[in-house]
Amino acid sequence: MQFCFHVPTRIYFGDGCVRQHMDEFSRWGKRAFIVTGRNSAKASGALADVVAVLDKQGIDWEIFDRIAENPSIEAVETAGVAAREFVPTMLVAIGGGSPLDAAKAIAALAVNNISADKLFDGGFTASPLPVLAVPITAGTGSEVTPYSILTDASRKTKRSFADPRIFPKAAFLDARYTQTQTREVTVNTAIDALSHAVEGYLSKRATPISDCLAVEAMRRFAGVKETLLTGSFSLSDREELLYSSLLSGVVLAQTGTTAVHALGYSLTYFRNVPHGRANGLLLAECLRFAKAAASEKVSVILRAVGVDTVEGLKDLMQRLLASDETYSDAELREFAALAMQTKNIANTPGDPTAGDLYHILRASLRVVQSE
Repeated sequence: MQFCFHVPTRIYFGDGCVRQHMDEFSRWGKRAFIVTGRNSAKASGALADVVAVLDKQGIDWEIFDRIAENPSIEAVETAGVAAREFVPTMLVAIGGGSPLDAAKAIAALAVNNISADKLFDGGFTASPLPVLAVPITAGTGSEVTPYSILTDASRKTKRSFADPRIFPKAAFLDARYTQTQTREVTVNTAIDALSHAVEGYLSKRATPISDCLAVEAMRRFAGVKETLLTGSFSLSDREELLYSSLLSGVVLAQTGTTAVHALGYSLTYFRNVPHGRANGLLLAECLRFAKAAASEKVSVILRAVGVDTVEGLKDLMQRLLASDETYSDAELREFAALAMQTKNIANTPGDPTAGDLYHILRASLRVVQSE
């Protein structure tokens, strides 16, 4: 038995954790560059808490609030220029996966005067600035991973780079910040977290420790799946979802993702399907494909989620997502070809071909204009 397990992020979890652990911010200097989106950080109360702590600790700050969903390479390059001009000692990322992933890239660009596309080549020598992460959705787990995922228009997909130096130094997880999320966003992000756990459990890079955490994350999801269907969330429900997302993020940091994400990227890029929703639409059929190579693990997944069969999982996803999108056969062939170019495929049990991926898409989605 040989494996490595590395999560250097200090995790603070619970009600009021930002204010309770304000000394963590002052550990990283006196100038903070806040990275977030336009509105959600304000609406959640997270931004107000962070600003109050920075002010109390005598930390100067500047905010960059132009991170959109699925941030582009160009967007983080713009933010990187702004960060270099401010000369921060730390970045504070507030939001869902988009601001958190963007902040990791900006942390590298803030101290490396390079174009953002060089990040994917490992083309930066100066160590990125420290990132402190405050998630306000329960799904991505980006607060505990060494990945930054950005949209690359030139390749018509998402690309990621990984570096242990972009692990956030600290993460503050307070379920109160997720209470302003709609049912749709809550469902989509919960399924994103579930897919991280499922894919991490199946990944060729899985370890005994990541397997334990992945199964627990799935069980936590199962405990609130009926609430996800009704949309009546208590704070306790949201805390369970946030904890499940955290566990799944720790898993993801060790294992990477598989064909689910590789295929889902095209649904998001070409059809603007939210990331978690895209994963949910594809999850069951990817699991069906994986049975030939990992039947025992697939059985564990189904039990953990609380369904009897792959069809049962597919039905659950359909009830949660109410899918009615339609796709052309030509689109699916393009999506399969693009997915084969991603790094995720190498982690996938069964070594799928482009033909396998095409059949997964055909079985997952409603198709029109078939050839």
